[in-house]
Amino acid sequence: MNSEEVIEKLARTFSVLGDSTRTRVIFALARHELCVAELSQALEMSHSAISHQLRALKDLDLVGYRKEGKRAYYSLIDDHIRNLFKEGLRHVLEKI
Repeated sequence: MNSEEVIEKLARTFSVLGDSTRTRVIFALARHELCVAELSQALEMSHSAISHQLRALKDLDLVGYRKEGKRAYYSLIDDHIRNLFKEGLRHVLEKI
């Protein structure tokens, strides 16, 4: 991957994280893995809306999933994403 591709992917990552709905999804997944139904209930959104947000996050390798029977359980892909989210949250909370 050349430097332009790295910059472009980083910009897309921050752009995706800049959406308040996706931030809510990340916040929920930072605590523990959840299936679409659990996310839908927790965030009071439709299953299709949650699936749409998860697809955007998955496309940038921010979330992953594991299958258990017919259900897919989503979680943050790694500690880098968890730490990025925590640092952003800490920054915001310190400024309030």
